[in-house]
Amino acid sequence: MAIETWRIDTQHSSIGFTVRHMVVARVHGRFTRYEGRLFTNGDLLKAQAEVKIEAASLDTQVEARDQHLRSPDFFDVGAFPRVIFHSKRVQAAGKDRYVVVGDLTIKDTTREVAMETEFLGRVTDPYGTERLAFSARTSVDRKDFGLTWNKALETGGVLVGERIDIELDVQVVKAAVVEKAA
Repeated sequence: MAIETWRIDTQHSSIGFTVRHMVVARVHGRFTRYEGRLFTNGDLLKAQAEVKIEAASLDTQVEARDQHLRSPDFFDVGAFPRVIFHSKRVQAAGKDRYVVVGDLTIKDTTREVAMETEFLGRVTDPYGTERLAFSARTSVDRKDFGLTWNKALETGGVLVGERIDIELDVQVVKAAVVEKAA
């Protein structure tokens, strides 16, 4: 049985997040440096994925906020430079839809998360490179990962929401095929 290894094409992918700000608005952010691999024998229900994100690469387009998010109040990128996801299992959820369940590690805390995932297709680009495309999303409570800093607002509520919505749009390119003994 052949195992295909695919790697994330970071030039054609994105990893983003949103969080409530001051109760009524949303702040959008993204990570600009990451790597990932997908291992499959052609059956996506048996696929395995891993993604490693450089936490310091977060970008909300406001440098002062980004510096605060990189600080010990939030990601503490000096002590915990990576956010890591390792899939554990894949469940069917409809035509070209899956739930990818895996371990997400932020700082020194690992929690199981379920990512609603859509397989967008398989193509060969004009240069002969095979590509797969996926869209995935999940939500996590940031306090579950030790990201607890906040400020109460005079009008009620808090400065930073607890729920973080994470969204990935990913293209992977075939990196290798390895024949495994049956």
